[in-house]
Amino acid sequence: MVGLLLEVKALIGGKIGLWEILLVLVVALVIFGPSKLPEMGRSIGNGLKEFRKATKELKDSISLDDNETDKSS
Repeated sequence: MVGLLLEVKALIGGKIGLWEILLVLVVALVIFGPSKLPEMGRSIGNGLKEFRKATKELKDSISLDDNETDKSS
């Protein structure tokens, strides 16, 4: 739970507190119900994983391009 809070805090710049996160989770529980939340959490997690993978690949390709231009100079 602490890791999730730290990740959320880093994601949004630390502008949201513990009570706000709990409020959002309670509202989501009321709106979507307990049966739908695990599925939604899984899909959000998969989306974040794919986003991180894509940004890492882009970052690696940019650094490779920079290395190739440095070698050719």
